[in-house]
Amino acid sequence: MKATSTFSILFWVNFSRIKNEQASIYARITVNGKRVAISLKRKVDISDWDTDKNRARGTKQETRLLNKYLDQIHSRIFECYQELLAEKKLITAQAIKARFLGEDEKQYSLLSLIDYHNTQMSESLRWGTLKNYFTTQKYIKMFLKKKFKTDDIYLSQLTYKFLIDFEIFLRVHRPTDHQKPMGNNTVMKHIERLRKITSLAVDIEWMEKDVFSKFKPKFKKNERQFLTQNELQSIEEKQFSIERLELVKDLFIFSCYTGLSYIDVMNLTKDHINFGIDGNLWIVTQRRKTENTVRIPILPVVGILIQKYAEHPRALQRGTLLPNMSNQKLNTYLKEIADLCHIKKNLTFHLARHTFATTVTLSNGVPIETVSKLLGHSRISTTQIYAKVVEKKVSEDMQVLKEKFNKKNTDNTNSNAI
Repeated sequence: MKATSTFSILFWVNFSRIKNEQASIYARITVNGKRVAISLKRKVDISDWDTDKNRARGTKQETRLLNKYLDQIHSRIFECYQELLAEKKLITAQAIKARFLGEDEKQYSLLSLIDYHNTQMSESLRWGTLKNYFTTQKYIKMFLKKKFKTDDIYLSQLTYKFLIDFEIFLRVHRPTDHQKPMGNNTVMKHIERLRKITSLAVDIEWMEKDVFSKFKPKFKKNERQFLTQNELQSIEEKQFSIERLELVKDLFIFSCYTGLSYIDVMNLTKDHINFGIDGNLWIVTQRRKTENTVRIPILPVVGILIQKYAEHPRALQRGTLLPNMSNQKLNTYLKEIADLCHIKKNLTFHLARHTFATTVTLSNGVPIETVSKLLGHSRISTTQIYAKVVEKKVSEDMQVLKEKFNKKNTDNTNSNAI
């Protein structure tokens, strides 16, 4: 850690409060222009105080003892400064004062709070969610290093400005794994996680109040992409001689016709196949994300895929309904499939779930209440996002139809005029 640019200790007497020709002595700590005062619980005759040397003048026993005490205080304050420096703590006048008074032992640091949160939530949060908190922790450490040249700070030092500065840091930071800065919503997610952590600090009384409570996240609404019927059909009909691409295609199509997310597809076993109330086979499982139970009738294309991989070695080895593959590899290979099928959209496995909600169900007249149940949504308002997408598509299609009619009417008018 770099040394603080300015640090000084000064003893002074409060001449504004003189009583019986005596005034109280204070120690003033200044760091980078910001200062705090410590009452030393000592008084001195105002006639005995040397304002140039900041010590008592004279040779009396009482004066020598007072000056020796001031020297000891000076040494201890400087020692507190060196301790914080060695511990790579943020050096402020308040932090040095707290260390001198022994109050910093009662304070909690930001990173100790984050560690506490991650430990406590390890049982209740899914690994995917917890992993996001570790990523936010990584960026907080980077921010502290760059902005404050320290490894940690006390919770008492958090301010609203800290949050604003952290947001700016995230927006301009360029991660090493890609060249583009973070998108707005990614930045807001990191801010939200930090806010949840500080809210925990308030609940467990590590902080008196949440200094970030007034911060309003500015999320941008991104339109959810999905495959059109023609795009979905082009993938279904495409035959791949490469085994891995054929498997990826089948897993993707399976999700397109069930609406199940990646992790839910990978966790399916034969035990999840049951007869429904109509006497036909259904998938009955529990969503990993929300723990909501979903019951999905098995459509013909899904039944064919289940039969296709019933005896696949990888599925049999793991005891799953379908062969497993990492989400990262799936998404990488889906990019190849998109190129081969001439699809310009960013094809990811999660796009299959959106396609199920829009192209497969809502666009074919399945009521939104039913789609909400199939997707395992806790609230129908979540499903309504897909309904709006479908409405927009209907509007666009009708606009094309209107333009055709307008062109036809124009042609007829010109023909009559001739």
